[in-house]
Amino acid sequence: MKEDNAVLMKSYAFAKRAVLLHKMLLKSKQPRSLADQVLRCGTSIGANVEEAVGGFSRRDFAAKCSIAYKEARETHYWLRLLRDTECLEPKLAESLIDDAEELKRILAAIVISARLPEAPQG
Repeated sequence: MKEDNAVLMKSYAFAKRAVLLHKMLLKSKQPRSLADQVLRCGTSIGANVEEAVGGFSRRDFAAKCSIAYKEARETHYWLRLLRDTECLEPKLAESLIDDAEELKRILAAIVISARLPEAPQG
């Protein structure tokens, strides 16, 4: 993994946290469907960022980052729901929610920037 690419590193680290959270939720007998949802979208963020980095065009890059942004929003939703239904302890929930928020901000900025017309060369 490129260590100078912050969004790749952060999304990968978040995916690892999503996997560990999934395991913890299952072990503590929380609803499997909620655990599966947060696992799916929480790991999808990084997978889409990885695809974006390998994109063949600026448009392809922006499209994959846009999907990653949407997955970050969905993950944020499921984490809030887990917190608000007491399936997740507040301190852990807030830490994960903060990370999801950070990814949302980064990805939104990337998508906006990638969709701007390229500056003329010369």
